[in-house]
Amino acid sequence: MREFDNRDPVIHYFAFGSNMNPARVRERGLRFDRIVGGRLPGYRLLFDKSANEHPDSGHANIGWAPGDVVEGVLYRLVDVEQILLMDPFEQTPINYSREVVQVTTDEGMVVAWTYVANPARRRPHGRPERAYLAHLLAGRPWLSADYHARLAQWPVVDPEGHD
Repeated sequence: MREFDNRDPVIHYFAFGSNMNPARVRERGLRFDRIVGGRLPGYRLLFDKSANEHPDSGHANIGWAPGDVVEGVLYRLVDVEQILLMDPFEQTPINYSREVVQVTTDEGMVVAWTYVANPARRRPHGRPERAYLAHLLAGRPWLSADYHARLAQWPVVDPEGHD
């Protein structure tokens, strides 16, 4: 794979949260022509983004963590404008900012868009709702068995905030 030139358009989207479910991404109108697994080294998965609908639960986010890795689904979008369709769902720039990251794949490094929760929207020690976590688990074909098993064991809350 050739080196990235910062003038090249970014045509990949790295999903580590509920958008690891390709059906959800299609419902949101994004068009893509390829999916591969990706890893974001130096980060860890968090559920510290406050959920508007259910304040006792948390949505996916990433945080800097040297030595850790976040796995996810890497979509190759059909054109550079496709990522703009995701911004309203992520409530960018209020809830999440759209950032460029370097994702590792089995084929090499890929530059991709991803969404990071804004500090004002974070709350420590959040847990996902079971239904939300199911979207992450739908990424199973693109995740390592160990990572998927770790996700499957993640503590959850129900919509009323009970364990």
